[in-house]
Amino acid sequence: MSAAMSMVATRIPITAPWLDDQEIEAVGRTLRSGWLTQGPEVAAFEREFAEYVGAPHACAVSSCTTALHLALRALGIGPGDEVITVSHSFIATANAIRYCGATPVFVDIEPATLNMNPAAIEPAINARTRAILCVHQLGMPCDLEAIVATARRYGLWVVEDAACAIGTELLFQGQWERIGKPHGDIACFSFHPRKVITTGDGGMITTSRTEWDAQFRRWRQHGMSVPDVVRHEASTVLFETYDTVGFNYRLTDLQAAVGRVQLRRLPEILERRRSVAVRYATLLAGIPGLRVPEEPVWARTNWQSYCVRLPDRCGQRQVMQSLLNHGIASKRGVMCTHRTAAYETVPWSASRTLRESERAEDRCVMLPLYPGLSDMDLERVVAALCDACL
Repeated sequence: MSAAMSMVATRIPITAPWLDDQEIEAVGRTLRSGWLTQGPEVAAFEREFAEYVGAPHACAVSSCTTALHLALRALGIGPGDEVITVSHSFIATANAIRYCGATPVFVDIEPATLNMNPAAIEPAINARTRAILCVHQLGMPCDLEAIVATARRYGLWVVEDAACAIGTELLFQGQWERIGKPHGDIACFSFHPRKVITTGDGGMITTSRTEWDAQFRRWRQHGMSVPDVVRHEASTVLFETYDTVGFNYRLTDLQAAVGRVQLRRLPEILERRRSVAVRYATLLAGIPGLRVPEEPVWARTNWQSYCVRLPDRCGQRQVMQSLLNHGIASKRGVMCTHRTAAYETVPWSASRTLRESERAEDRCVMLPLYPGLSDMDLERVVAALCDACL
């Protein structure tokens, strides 16, 4: 085998979902049942997810992006409205605001947590502001107590982009609670393969409001008044109606079957991820100027990603290329939506500078982290990063 082939064969990915025969059996069971689209597995997944996070309601949808869209729609967000959020997030966060015809207003982040700076919110509020869309970036919880307090003071809704945050906890009003309770008004999760648990793709919306949950369930299925499960199990003929324009935002039973297994395995997944993060922090301490992520005293992250800030002497692209030359995948810092070509002609605003957001995008690198990362591979990542930075 050539050296190049050997490197490819032993390449360390940025992440890898933790799947085995349990998920395969769950899919097989669902295939044998004959019910493949949204049905009893989705309903069971919703109940189990709601119980896990401590939410009264959980509604499964096709992605976190569609979850965010429905969340904002339930709040009545529309043209002429403004929603305060961060540019420093995957573009889907701002896109969901634009789907509603509203304008995203970007505020800067705190460099330590890479999350929305609560102090930047109040200066961005005006008569058109309707909501705050905060992000638990890379699984690290944002300062919800401060954000919710500001929102309530001004009569604003709070939507949590919790795409990365399943299993994350925070100290809220003196109690340790899981993200998704929700602590604002609505929380939205992702089950993309890069997240802590996966269904291939998919999302979940949690809320304490029964009327919103009912709206989500109609909107996700084209506005249909009678769900498929109810119609198929009815002893009398039922005709559904379509009284509102909806969407095809459903999760399938095949996906939900996988999600149920993943949710049961979540405690062990979190334990493994946290063990890797602790090991990283110890091994990376020897690189001068490298800043590793740290949890605030009020946070317990799920370590969805391990994002380091490079020393000033190191170029981001050069470090990432050096890692790749060693057969190690990495990702640049979280993108800034306002810098993308897509938003050159899309309405948005920022009340103040986004300097910290831009610096984080330019100076941060995400390292491999997943439950199956071996000690040998972890040490190989650290050695390669040392080689690139020293």
